Amino acid sequence: MLKDTLEAGRELTDTALEILLPPATQHPVSIHRAMRHSVFAGGKRLRPILCMEAGKMVSGSLPPGIEELGAALEMVHTYSLIHDDLPALDNDDLRRGRPTCHKVFGEAIAILAGDALQTRAYETLARLRCPAEARVRIIEEIARGTGTVDGMIGGQVVDLEAEHTKPDLQMLEYIHRSKTAALITASVVSGGLYAGAENDAVEKLRTFGKSIGLAFQIVDDVLDVTQTSEQLGKTAGKDTAAEKATYPALFGIDESLKKADALVDKALSSLEGFGSRADTLKALARFLVERKK
Repeated sequence: MLKDTLEAGRELTDTALEILLPPATQHPVSIHRAMRHSVFAGGKRLRPILCMEAGKMVSGSLPPGIEELGAALEMVHTYSLIHDDLPALDNDDLRRGRPTCHKVFGEAIAILAGDALQTRAYETLARLRCPAEARVRIIEEIARGTGTVDGMIGGQVVDLEAEHTKPDLQMLEYIHRSKTAALITASVVSGGLYAGAENDAVEKLRTFGKSIGLAFQIVDDVLDVTQTSEQLGKTAGKDTAAEKATYPALFGIDESLKKADALVDKALSSLEGFGSRADTLKALARFLVERKK
């Protein structure tokens, strides 16, 4: 059942992205080709799927138009990957099994492609087919999740500054909660908001998102040291080579996986009040720690 959910969510997201992104033939073609190169490089679409499943859990069925919200989240996520791979940051040549954006189109176009995806995302968010109040809260949620205070950009900054140091648990958790978990949390919460979730439900979704987001990054750290580049679709061993702050570096692999499992347990507990409607989200939480890439 989960396999079908993942495939259906990926197809729904890709269809929306195909409509929402400018065609590769649209002038200026270089930027639109670069945007599409990275967006359609075969990502798992986990953030859109989490968003849509949160909306489905709240409303009982998939809310009409929520796939556009999912597509906007994927644009934001892809922008972050393009910039993360740049020589000035992680300097990576491989992403999702394909050459990174700057390797194909050059650094200047890659930077602009990331910028363009972010602005296209907010244009899409401004047009969401939900009540205006929900739309504003969704935009705020995603902006905060990608910002400098406890958001993705802030996490990236601290991650860069922590290279070649010996970080403690507090710094490590800040990096992971900000750099990765914040956008995952925003994805889950925004899906609930789109579906009309009340404040109590929103806070439960927030706890779920924070827990699975941190678990996801812990597993990502483990995979970086246990899988090959071919298995991951990106360069393996980069974290170790850069002496990045990771859970395996601080705790070892086994203890890191135990921490990820405990976070998933916390995430599952936060959804108990939703009954059987939460089954898919719970299955997704388990998938995040059992995945191999």
